[in-house]
Amino acid sequence: MRRVSTLEPVQQLKDAPLAPLTTFRLGGPATRLVTATTDDEVIAAVREADAAGTPLLVIGGGSNLVIGDKGFEGTALHIATTGFSLDGTRLELAAGEVWTDAVARTVEAGLAGVECLAGIPGSAGATPIQNVGAYGQDVSATLTEVVAYDRRAEETVTLTNAECAFSYRHSLFKDRPDRYVVLRVRFELEDAGGLSAPIAYPETARALGVAAGDRVPLAHARETVLRLRAGKGMVLDPEDHDTWSAGSFFTNPVLTAEEYGTFLTRVADRLGPDVTPPAYPTGDGRTKTSAAWLIDRAGFTKGYGSGPARISTKHTLALTNRGEATTEDLLALAREVVAGVRDAFGVTLVNEPVTIGVAL
Repeated sequence: MRRVSTLEPVQQLKDAPLAPLTTFRLGGPATRLVTATTDDEVIAAVREADAAGTPLLVIGGGSNLVIGDKGFEGTALHIATTGFSLDGTRLELAAGEVWTDAVARTVEAGLAGVECLAGIPGSAGATPIQNVGAYGQDVSATLTEVVAYDRRAEETVTLTNAECAFSYRHSLFKDRPDRYVVLRVRFELEDAGGLSAPIAYPETARALGVAAGDRVPLAHARETVLRLRAGKGMVLDPEDHDTWSAGSFFTNPVLTAEEYGTFLTRVADRLGPDVTPPAYPTGDGRTKTSAAWLIDRAGFTKGYGSGPARISTKHTLALTNRGEATTEDLLALAREVVAGVRDAFGVTLVNEPVTIGVAL
């Protein structure tokens, strides 16, 4: 017989608003909201919901969620666990740790590997789910293990990097969203004498005034990335509606050789034969291009829109809530952008945030 733990000591709210728990500040209420501050409380909440057959929504930092206006009929579990542990170059974070704060602490400790992931909103537990990455770094490059609760096996498991099946903005956890609840993440960082990992992203290298592959002081790398992100509205600021978003709303399309050839033809037909779109070979015969470039060239420029949901005034890849938007306002804008890019270039954009109770 399954043992079900009670949740009497845990904070619980009925008909609880979820919008304040998301960076979009959108979405209706949950039937019940449970806030867990320890791994045991997380597991108990999951087991209780599973035993009762209650739908479960796990929320960390809420930076990658689009929740429908009707809300969530079930239990929303807010993971608010804490824990930051360094043992030499080995880092362990509780799932509820604020990611950008954790990055700052690794830089202060003189360890390289995640400094270019500074300023990314959300919790540490969310980073392996979509293989968070920016400015030439991905968590999959340094993450060694994920400790998770396996809802199917009803036990805590430890998954290696290989078992996480990482790929571009994807992982085992995103592939099986109803099976695993991340409890802890572990990383192997690098002691490079206070220097960063080799700078891999051209924009970062230009901003730092160095060549690709060079190393710079860790704090300088972090501060530069924060400045670049802030210039695009990608660092949370409650007073700046350009940051009332999920960051990049669409992933960069990865095209097969045939798809890429067709795409180039569409670009030439629309913009002229001398226009070359951004292209990043992935090493497997496919090519990644820029979603931001596609959106802009399809006519959706910075600040596009006249309603309460608009494209950011700082970055075409971010869709934003200007303060009075509903989730349906946001989705209407997203659908307009997807249709416009498809009509212009034959490429279908895919949303990066997870949608709850709604779909594009």
